[in-house]
Amino acid sequence: MITLPEAPPLRGRDAELEVVDRLLAAARRGSSAALVVRGEAGIGKSALLLHAARRATGMQVLLQVGVETEVELPYATLHALFADACEALDRLPEVQAGALRVALGLAAGPPPDRFLVGLAVLSLLAELAAERPLLCVVDDAHWVDRASAQALLFAARRLGSESVVLLFAARTGLAPDFPAPGVESLDLPRLDDASAREVLDAEVGDLPRPVRDQLLREAAGNPLALHELPAAHRMGRAPVYPLAPPDAGRGGVPPTNSPVEREFAARIAALPAAARTALLVAAADGTCNARVVLAAAERLGAGPADLEVLERERLLLFFDGCMGFHHPLIRTAVYGAATMAAKRAAHQALAEVLHESDEEDRRNWHLAASSLGPDEAVAGALEQSGLRARDRGSHETVAAAFERAAALTPYGPDRARRMVAAAEAAAEAGHHEWAAELAGRSEPLTEDPQLRARLALVRARLADEEGDVAETHRLLLAAAGSAAPAAPDLAGEMLLWAVEAGWSARDRGMVEQVATAASGLGAPGADHIRAYAALAAAQLPDDPDAPLPPASAAFARMADCRGEGEPRATASLAAWYMVAGDDTTALAVAAAAEREARATGALGALPRVLAVLATGRWHLGHWRDAAAAATDGLRIARDVGQLQVVDQLAGVLAHLAAASGDEVRFAAALGELDGQRPTGRSAGIIGSARGLLDLGLGRFDAAADRLAEAAASRGWWRGLPDLVEAAARAGRTAEARRAADRYARWAEHTGQEWPRAIAARCGALVASDDGAAELFAKAAAMHRTDGTHPFERARTDLLHGEWLRRARRRSEARGPLRAAADAFDELGAGPWAERARAELRATGETRSTSTMATGPAPDQLAELTPQELQVVRLAAAGLSNRDIAAQLFLSPRTVGYHLYKAFPKLGVASRAQLVRLDLPA
Repeated sequence: MITLPEAPPLRGRDAELEVVDRLLAAARRGSSAALVVRGEAGIGKSALLLHAARRATGMQVLLQVGVETEVELPYATLHALFADACEALDRLPEVQAGALRVALGLAAGPPPDRFLVGLAVLSLLAELAAERPLLCVVDDAHWVDRASAQALLFAARRLGSESVVLLFAARTGLAPDFPAPGVESLDLPRLDDASAREVLDAEVGDLPRPVRDQLLREAAGNPLALHELPAAHRMGRAPVYPLAPPDAGRGGVPPTNSPVEREFAARIAALPAAARTALLVAAADGTCNARVVLAAAERLGAGPADLEVLERERLLLFFDGCMGFHHPLIRTAVYGAATMAAKRAAHQALAEVLHESDEEDRRNWHLAASSLGPDEAVAGALEQSGLRARDRGSHETVAAAFERAAALTPYGPDRARRMVAAAEAAAEAGHHEWAAELAGRSEPLTEDPQLRARLALVRARLADEEGDVAETHRLLLAAAGSAAPAAPDLAGEMLLWAVEAGWSARDRGMVEQVATAASGLGAPGADHIRAYAALAAAQLPDDPDAPLPPASAAFARMADCRGEGEPRATASLAAWYMVAGDDTTALAVAAAAEREARATGALGALPRVLAVLATGRWHLGHWRDAAAAATDGLRIARDVGQLQVVDQLAGVLAHLAAASGDEVRFAAALGELDGQRPTGRSAGIIGSARGLLDLGLGRFDAAADRLAEAAASRGWWRGLPDLVEAAARAGRTAEARRAADRYARWAEHTGQEWPRAIAARCGALVASDDGAAELFAKAAAMHRTDGTHPFERARTDLLHGEWLRRARRRSEARGPLRAAADAFDELGAGPWAERARAELRATGETRSTSTMATGPAPDQLAELTPQELQVVRLAAAGLSNRDIAAQLFLSPRTVGYHLYKAFPKLGVASRAQLVRLDLPA
């Protein structure tokens, strides 16, 4: 049971209190929300959060404050926040519970995926809220350790219907930033004049007008200043404070040394020396552990009586067996005013006390803070803390620990090794600017080939995140050459990645360089690497009119040396199957990768997996599931900072919208690319999607122009049939014929039936009447044999039916036109279905609707959101809400909410009815 300290009334904050009240009321009704309250020091953030906690009647309340000295301790805030909730871990899915236990240091195990820890936090919040609505308050969020902040914000972005409110408070100005993308913010302004006068009058009553005006000017609308400065005036200290500078007024930039901080500094300076020492120890410790603070203070000549002085002076407070500061600025003031020698002594005393406890990592950080210069013993201890942080999956803490350890290391190879490890960890954590800075500082420290290779790998990763595939490729080749003698396995991984970079750049020469390097370096799996390179190079001929070698040989070699299925690697293999035209195998491999990623909670691998899965579903006609996968992938990619796959995921959504003729959805899909660094690949994706949209809507010249531009990119095969049709319909026959010939060569290269069927259709569009009849018949027969790619099959039927009608063979035209209309309707390709019906009407047949299979009507499924569709499919397969939540990285309560919304859309009232419903794939 939390005992909340008394809170004075909040004046001038009616609008902000209304926001908080609205969130709490919504939570009591079953909704969830998250909010970051931002503002300068003393502006009333903590007071607003305290009022929220006091207004949360009937709710559970969790309270925690970020601590500056714990900012490098992984999951310190989570550990404190959930200290009394550990029994609820047993109710979480096993994979999530295990990850969170390892993160919190409650169990040993392999390093957990940091995003899986975030999902476990979401599930834990939902479990706690299942008993009563939950308010979770995190003050001074700018001092929360990075691992905890990432997990809490991950959960915050996924809140839905759990009856949870997450409130953060973060200081602006000189404090560290607390970025919270996807979470709503509330900026607290300074008080208006009337509210400021009310606060001051309530604090001191009548004051002489000149004094009152001076205090109001000096406080500049800052509530804490209005509380603290009158006391200074009563004690005769007011004259030492100049008026606030001009830029400190409302709407301006707060001063770097505010009147409140100066007032606290003056109060601290007036304390007895022993009390100041005790206060500094409390500030250096940063925890609420009074026993540790007292023991350390006693080593420096202070004692219990000094803590009592600090309590009387309203600098420290004690409640529920804990100790804290009356306001965070007190801690800032005392620590900032202390000399370096005094700070080192405080940290040394704390380290000595903690040496007798099991808090080894906290002790090591205090030792580091107490060190004046290089100290290998302390550096080694801090490195061990970094390794333990790695075991808990906190890469940010690993980077910080190794960076500080390197600074404490006497010059030599260990300093370089630790700095390189820091750069790698920062890159792994997604802190790209930090990683680049650490890599730059590392390079002058070492000539060791393996360390320099690791640095090149860091830089390659950063270049890849920026979309600079040429630089990525250059760095990877150089790094592989350096690493091969001492680390051949690492060199092999780099070369595989370099193949993908060359393919993304659509540069055959880059790909062939990798194959040459693999042979020269003798890297493990060289056959595997050369097979990948051969497949990629085959797709990128220097002469677009040259024949392509069969893809089957390369894939036979790849299958022989393919490793076990780590999700990211399996997704890469699926992508190469797709490049070679084997979409059915690609989809099966990608689906297996998705299952593995979801089962193991490998959220970091999912964006790439879902990009391949969504693309395969789009090609094979599972459009609703493709949209669901792409939407989910986009959400996760932005969450985990994998922006390099956003263009592919947005491209799937753009193609789906284009095929459906939905220009609003199409614009929304392209909007996902706003702010992305343009690349050749993204330009091709956009051009291809725009061309398909124009083609479906009958804008044939515009379609041909867009598609011809996209076709200039080597390796762009799948859009060629669109160009053939657009150019043929626009009367640009020579252009259509060239595109048809190029596509036919790729179709033969794949060895697959479906592209050969499309190649026959393309040939029919540019052939004579006699040739067209034979080619259309051949295409239709091959589609029937293959049975995949329903959109392409329906387009073949439509074009065949149109040709038959124009040849006055109306009765023969009706069969393929009916089949086309039905297939387009089932897919949701509205403009194409309307064209098929228009052609049918021209044959003399009236047809307003298609004949559909049993199951929900397409308009019913269209009403489902992508997430509702995912939930419904899994529920229909018999999965429980808890199992669905674990797979989709949601809470069980949110899954239940999606089912509640989906049932009436599908015309069902229970899960049993849902299971019996025939949901098309």
